[in-house]
Amino acid sequence: MAVVGAILAGFYLVAVAAATVMYGQGVLPFAIAGSVLLVGIQYKIGKWAALRSVGAEDLPEDQYSQIHQFVEQTCRDKNMEKPSLKIANMGVPNAFAVGRRGNGTVVISRELIQLLDRDELEGVVAHELAHIDNRDVITMQLGQGIASIVAIVAQFAILLTGDNDLADFFLAIIVGNIVQFVVMIFVLAISRYREYVADADARRTIGSGDPLARALEKIDQGNQQARESAQNAQRGRGRARGDRRRDAKVDQQVSALCISSPDRGFLQRIVSTHPPMEKRIERLRS
Repeated sequence: MAVVGAILAGFYLVAVAAATVMYGQGVLPFAIAGSVLLVGIQYKIGKWAALRSVGAEDLPEDQYSQIHQFVEQTCRDKNMEKPSLKIANMGVPNAFAVGRRGNGTVVISRELIQLLDRDELEGVVAHELAHIDNRDVITMQLGQGIASIVAIVAQFAILLTGDNDLADFFLAIIVGNIVQFVVMIFVLAISRYREYVADADARRTIGSGDPLARALEKIDQGNQQARESAQNAQRGRGRARGDRRRDAKVDQQVSALCISSPDRGFLQRIVSTHPPMEKRIERLRS
């Protein structure tokens, strides 16, 4: 965490220094203020978009009293405010957390509640509460903000040093995307590490790692079955273009926040927000 965090800080300082060189020292306060504003906007929009994309609704306390009671007890132990609890139809068994300590939200899919036993569900909820308690969502937003800032500075550097024609415009876009991708590799490394930390915190909360390990196994199997069913449905009757776009949008906005990730190949794992499921299960049971 320290090494990767230092690298991200270095990227940010280089970007600010480059902006200062290009525009003079008078731009320094604006560069810093703009950075803070960009991260704040990304945080607000990201939270709103994630909740809206899955159609999250309040989790009825009378119907799911055991979940509310577990969250209340865990929050008392952690000395944190109880986050908002919501439920959504995601099509797969999953859960995610957004927001920060004191203003967080945990979303649980109906499919997850139907699939898991009580102790397994508590393990998943404890994992999401750990993300809020550890301010992981803010950490990720800060990293993504740094990636965006570095990319913008790189684009302006290309435009200012070139002939400012159409070729430079397209070159700036390409360079900006490449630079942002490189920085995001380090941000995603932090994300994968924070998943291990949340797993460890959940293990301490519920007193054992086995319930969460069993939950992850069931979630992984449920996600595989959902993907296979979707592929079979596409082959059998096809799907409307609008439905495919809608599903892709939901996947993109929420997948980084969810407790599981379907990434399997080497390249997918490098750019994944989650570590391999089998490694998480092994650590929980070790």
